[in-house]
Amino acid sequence: MENLIEGTGTIFKIKRFSVHDGPGIRTSVFLKGCPLSCIWCHSPEGISSEISIWHDQSLCIACSDCVKSCPEKALELVSLPQPESQPYISINLKLCTLTGDCVHVCPTGAIQYTGTKTSVSSVIDKITKDILYYRMSGGGVTLTGGEPLFQPDFSSEILEACRKRKIHTAIETSLFCEREPLSRISDFVDMFIIDMKISDPVQHTRFTGKSNESIRENFRYIAKSGKQIIVRIPMIEGITDSEENINAIQEFVRKTNSRIPIEHIPYNPLAENNYKRLSIPFLMK
Repeated sequence: MENLIEGTGTIFKIKRFSVHDGPGIRTSVFLKGCPLSCIWCHSPEGISSEISIWHDQSLCIACSDCVKSCPEKALELVSLPQPESQPYISINLKLCTLTGDCVHVCPTGAIQYTGTKTSVSSVIDKITKDILYYRMSGGGVTLTGGEPLFQPDFSSEILEACRKRKIHTAIETSLFCEREPLSRISDFVDMFIIDMKISDPVQHTRFTGKSNESIRENFRYIAKSGKQIIVRIPMIEGITDSEENINAIQEFVRKTNSRIPIEHIPYNPLAENNYKRLSIPFLMK
């Protein structure tokens, strides 16, 4: 009898029937928490490992049910003086204790959690619903985020459970992590989808908050493992899309292993909406 899976972690989304995160039809599991702070991040709700709530103004009908339900008085319905302006909900995250009352009473889903704590077994239950599609299409499961290596134990258990079920596994990662968790998790990974953003270490620190020295060392390590690898360069106007940066990344990858394919990924223009939901500034205007 198979041992029960007890591990838990934090995710912010599970996307079924994904076709952009590896070969075939896949289930993409988005894990919360990332050690980098890329100013263009298109999933800012995945940067922090902490769960909070966010508000989608486009769905809000200003009924104020959430305001009335909050025991901590952390929400307020704000009316602007301009007659043409719509009232909006202001959330004081310092007062919020995540009771969830506002989430439960909102009739339109305008207020939601930015993530949820869940078990490995719960994730696997969702993954195995589509196992027939994986086998027919050559697909599988992709862990993404956030940064899956930010929760190495949780990620390892999910990937190991998939391996036992003969489900193809991929991980989308920046490779910013310690060597030990990377070595441990690689045993259960069939494909690494590696984001290589900026070649110059000074510019990498400027735009992501961290140096790329460990990323480059980890890339060399994975490249020697014989694992299938795809390198992706996010095309961020004025930052990563310069000919100099692209050529430098391509040269580094070629010197490491000339057979590794490189893809250029366009920036998601809808990312600004997620910053509005979190009430944090969007720096990529």
